[in-house]
Amino acid sequence: MAVVAVKNKFQVVIPLHIREQLPIAVGDILEATVEKGKITFTPKSLIDRHVAEGLEDLRKGRTHGPYSSAGDAIKALDSRSKRPQGKRKR
Repeated sequence: MAVVAVKNKFQVVIPLHIREQLPIAVGDILEATVEKGKITFTPKSLIDRHVAEGLEDLRKGRTHGPYSSAGDAIKALDSRSKRPQGKRKR
């Protein structure tokens, strides 16, 4: 059993033998929760909100394509937009 001290800014050091059992590194994000009077830290990964929304769209099957070329993808996007089709401004 490892004993750690709470520092002046309520910081604690995770002992080496515990860190070695988990894939955590400096800068990683840990979720802190209280369970039955005990503090539990769970490794988490944060992703950008837009990426999360895109992944949710994929899970729900809201996708387009595949397209054989970039031109075909642009045509498909133009047909779904409110902008009239025609020459694109560059």
